Amino acid sequence: MNNQQEAPDDVGTSYQDAPTRTIAAGGVSFAYRELGPATGVPVIFLTHLAAVLDNWDPRVVDGIAAQHRVITFDNRGVGASAGSTPDTIAAMATDAVTFIRALGLDQVDLLGFSMGGMIAQVIAQDQPQLVRKLILAGTGPAGGEGIDKVTRISNLDTIRGLLTFTDPKQFLFFTRTPTGRRAGKEFLARLKERTHNRDEAISLRSYAAQLKAIHRWGLEQPSDLSVIRQPVLVANGESDKMVPTKNSADLARRLPDSELVIYPDAGHGGIFQYHAQFVQTALQFLGQ
Repeated sequence: MNNQQEAPDDVGTSYQDAPTRTIAAGGVSFAYRELGPATGVPVIFLTHLAAVLDNWDPRVVDGIAAQHRVITFDNRGVGASAGSTPDTIAAMATDAVTFIRALGLDQVDLLGFSMGGMIAQVIAQDQPQLVRKLILAGTGPAGGEGIDKVTRISNLDTIRGLLTFTDPKQFLFFTRTPTGRRAGKEFLARLKERTHNRDEAISLRSYAAQLKAIHRWGLEQPSDLSVIRQPVLVANGESDKMVPTKNSADLARRLPDSELVIYPDAGHGGIFQYHAQFVQTALQFLGQ
């Protein structure tokens, strides 16, 4: 195995056009997409609650793929991936490692957003030799303040979305200021740019399993983050209602080699609202 394994030729030049592939690993068929340079340390994207392949902001994917091989995938039982969705973050981390190993990779960078950032922390602790660098966005540590409230907040804003014919992410990811509302609409429009070969929505059963996993994570005893020796970029909006922003500051304080970026007038989806600035910061961090 080596991290210089070449990517297939037909990876596409943008996330909008990247083909969806599958790979069998651990008895599960994982759906994934990749793009970017064929060589170098790949960046594995670990996604958020209820997300499928089409929920990644194409500006973030394309921006990082301009200089790095980027691989996104559906968690087990989610979207086009087969199997039953686990209800613990630890099991999701095991699945992610199984997927990464199946691609023949022995070193990767991880970009984990929200739930994906929780998964990334576990991978870095359990498989330190696999991870070169970490980007943790809109996320928090095990036992972090307010994380166990995600179920209530998500359900309330999902109902709010249904009643107002609005995507719940407008409420969950962005502030209700004029800037936040505009950023939310622009983000949701970008998610619709891909018009062909779109992924399947998450099932209610898988969504419930993920909510349970995040709730459990919020109730866990804090882990010793000092064992994560890799460089870490921590990013969030200043007004994250899903994973309160103080958790990002807590992560940065407890990780030995970290830098913290907080975006003003932004919520949980701060890296999407400030996608241009975030991509620039991420590329600089990954290239160091």
